[in-house]
Amino acid sequence: MKKPELLIPAGSLEVLKTAVYYGADAVYVGGEAFSLRAKAKNFSMEELAEGIRFAHEHGVKVYVTANILAHNQDLEEAAAYFTELKKVGPDAVLVSDPGLFMVAREVIPEIPLHISTQANNVNYGTFLFWKSLGATRVVTGRELSLEEIRTIRSKIPEDMEIESFVHGAMCISYSGRCLLSNYLTGRDANQGACTHPCRWKYTLMEEKRPGEYFPVVESERGTFIFNSKDLCMIDHIPDLVEAGIDSFKIEGRMKAALYVAVVARTYRRAIDDYFTDPALYEKNLDWYRSEIEKCTMRPFTTGFFYGKPDAQAQIYDNNTYIQDYIYLGMSQSVREDGSFFLEQKNKFSVGETVELLKRDGQNQEAQVLSITDEEGNAQESAPHARQHLFVRLSVSPEEGDILRKKA
Repeated sequence: MKKPELLIPAGSLEVLKTAVYYGADAVYVGGEAFSLRAKAKNFSMEELAEGIRFAHEHGVKVYVTANILAHNQDLEEAAAYFTELKKVGPDAVLVSDPGLFMVAREVIPEIPLHISTQANNVNYGTFLFWKSLGATRVVTGRELSLEEIRTIRSKIPEDMEIESFVHGAMCISYSGRCLLSNYLTGRDANQGACTHPCRWKYTLMEEKRPGEYFPVVESERGTFIFNSKDLCMIDHIPDLVEAGIDSFKIEGRMKAALYVAVVARTYRRAIDDYFTDPALYEKNLDWYRSEIEKCTMRPFTTGFFYGKPDAQAQIYDNNTYIQDYIYLGMSQSVREDGSFFLEQKNKFSVGETVELLKRDGQNQEAQVLSITDEEGNAQESAPHARQHLFVRLSVSPEEGDILRKKA
């Protein structure tokens, strides 16, 4: 059996480096145009060049998303964008629109093209169609079961790769194609500007009683009829491998570095354990489950992998995340005395106990001994987001360790 690629999202250069540090085989990112996550920080060409250089130095691939559903004016700009993209050398470009695919094939023929889940890839005929045009990989629709993926694997050439989402947020719409945001707010989800109206609270109003709102009650907190639980397949690595999936894709280009570190590290260890010895994987299941629940999450589901889920298994009666840990930042430029640079993300104070998330799977508790600003002034706490600080703990961190504390 072929060991699958672990494909991790990154919405910024900091998160890309986190993904690389914590076990990604490949990272997918969005540039400043044609990406379906317009609200993510995304990458300038300069940042893309730096990110690709950093990843390649660590043996990690970088895929750039250009997976909007293009309109006429987009096609006119795409050739120039792909020409610039060629200069920074990504390992693949991800598209969903046939028009953008044709532009990319003409402008960057040397860069492999992957087909996004937005293209509704739910049968082997679709895979063969994209293969005939030159695509090297297709991302399965999230509506597919493992049985359907096994059938696709048996019907397509061995050198054609299957990529599937195995963890993260689920969209209520068919393969992510949603008109709700555009209809309600004028912001097109299929062009990267989704306002996530599926997470809003809804009530019912009868036509002849304007202004009278009737709740459609699902819980004491309200109605969230479009909300889904998060996908999590950490318990089912053997089934994913047996189905013939070449790349395990994690959702989350809007997520912070803590989420990426936790998910990447956990899936990395689970995959490696399974390929070392399936018995080792079974032995460590409790650890995987415990760790994966420490990142920001909604309750978990296995989605459609084992057939159509019932409402109880899939629908989430809430619109908020569970957050047991708070992200403080990443250790950088560690000095000989153990102090290090930190761009602070959330408040913490001298004397507090924090936790270092280590790449080898350990979680190491440490006490905050001192905090100073860039001018060397001592602080008792760090209350301002994105403040540049030098921190010293009771243990010395390694470069790239994630700092977190219990919520």
